[in-house]
Amino acid sequence: MAVAMSADRFEELVGDALDLVPREFAEAINNVVILIEARSAEGRQVLGLYRGIPLTNRDFSNYGGALPDTITIYRDSILGICNSEEEVVHEVAVTVIHEIAHYFGIDDDRLHELGWG
Repeated sequence: MAVAMSADRFEELVGDALDLVPREFAEAINNVVILIEARSAEGRQVLGLYRGIPLTNRDFSNYGGALPDTITIYRDSILGICNSEEEVVHEVAVTVIHEIAHYFGIDDDRLHELGWG
């Protein structure tokens, strides 16, 4: 059973999840935009998506002027798998941290090992 939630409340939860990022990591994030969309335009059932060049793959000698990386959180996908607001809070936090980890070059296998899969 999907959870009903206003777009404003969901956005607030994404902000709360961003506040969970340790300060030293938050300060290292540069040229990244966080977006919230209802669902993936590709029709895939994903909760979040990082698009960009992870820090571990960047060649800073020619990175200047690059468009921002994006982290997109898919509201309807998350609400659709949760049964309570508490589950939504948890899933948003896990999804936001998961996608930020991709920015830092951490792959899915390692995230699953760390419990952020």
